[in-house]
Amino acid sequence: MSQFTPLEIANWMAIYLATSLCCAIAMVLSVSVALHELWKDPVWEDARSVKGAALLLPRIWWRWQKLYLLSTPVTLGIIGYFAASLSWR
Repeated sequence: MSQFTPLEIANWMAIYLATSLCCAIAMVLSVSVALHELWKDPVWEDARSVKGAALLLPRIWWRWQKLYLLSTPVTLGIIGYFAASLSWR
């Protein structure tokens, strides 16, 4: 009934777990770096005007998103190397 062997199922579960772990690490690092950048370069000082207040949340979100997306090649490299090291037979 199943088209996968137990070894393949275990390998796929290991890949998904490793991917989740790498993404969680990337999330923690990107949030911490974004918070450090916000503390170092206070962008909330621009929120004194209506336009600045309206753009405050998108600016914070964009800083975090940029940092998180920069981790994508590293995550893909780690997961690709891990998947290649697994025995599929």
